[in-house]
Amino acid sequence: MRPVGSCRWDLVALGEIMLRFDPGDGRISSARSFKVWEGGGEYNVARGLRKCFGLRTTVVTALADNPVGRLIEDLILQGGVDVSHIAWRPYDGIGRAVRNGLNFTERGFGLRGAVGCSDRGHTAASQLKAGEIDWQQVFSVEGARWLHCGGIFAGLSETTAAVAEEAMEVARREGVVVSYDLNFRPSIWQAAGGTQRAIEINRRLVALADVMFGNEEDLEAALGYEIEGARSDYLNLDMQTYATILGRVSADYPNLKLIATSLRRVKSASINDWGGICFASGRLIEEEFLPDVQVLDRVGGGDSFASGLIYGLLTGRDVESSLRYAIAHGALAMTTPGDTSMATLSEVERLVSGRGARIQR
Repeated sequence: MRPVGSCRWDLVALGEIMLRFDPGDGRISSARSFKVWEGGGEYNVARGLRKCFGLRTTVVTALADNPVGRLIEDLILQGGVDVSHIAWRPYDGIGRAVRNGLNFTERGFGLRGAVGCSDRGHTAASQLKAGEIDWQQVFSVEGARWLHCGGIFAGLSETTAAVAEEAMEVARREGVVVSYDLNFRPSIWQAAGGTQRAIEINRRLVALADVMFGNEEDLEAALGYEIEGARSDYLNLDMQTYATILGRVSADYPNLKLIATSLRRVKSASINDWGGICFASGRLIEEEFLPDVQVLDRVGGGDSFASGLIYGLLTGRDVESSLRYAIAHGALAMTTPGDTSMATLSEVERLVSGRGARIQR
């Protein structure tokens, strides 16, 4: 890990940021009003590290320069994430050539699961190309300790995987820790080669990472491991099976120092058991589940899990302690609306210490 004083950034995130439209308790198809938030898998990690944990983060992305793009920028600024690495693209008036991504998401309730509907074709971020970003400036001149990117950004277009690969290669040369979240989304890959294309790209990029995030569905659909009954919403595998599978992944990708995943048992859209595991140094590290977590908005729980783990490691904590921060932060993020965390460090530490939701006076 590069020392704090030698770097401007604790973490650099590479990914697309969309404007999320939230119908609250209602449905997208019958809504008459929406609340808006910013969100994006890779960005959510940077925002959590900045807003909850107080670390220095920046995001590398692109936005169309129109009022929607400036609204997204304003929301990013409210979260404290640096915007100096946003590439602004000229807007043609109606979005023929470039636009900003929109994401309509229902939270779900009880027996009705969460539903997402993305509108993100031809976005500015999806048109980023290798060679456009001065990664030497970001990682060497400014200095960074950690780079985070993932399969959502890599799958946006024919060019974004090459951007991620370029960033990861430069980061590794500069001694920056690289994490990659598989984050498989069928909607992203269905018109871009399906799972076979996802597997091809993710295998190439995982080989450049030090830390990988991914649940059982990700390991199957995004990396091609055959896991009977794998589903992202349910913990179907016992810990011994998980240890065997992650041991295989670790052997296939010796570059990975750590593999981590959040785990949930879905009792309803509103009640989940929530936990997580890590595989490091040839052993599975498991933390106890938080039972019956009441979920207001599950979107972003996995990203907040990732930022909690990264915070622990960046601040010199061991893997077990970092995993506790990951589980606590992910759980708290799901108690508030929007993709991004509204938790505070003191709330996370209270949950880590077992004090939970006792009233604070």
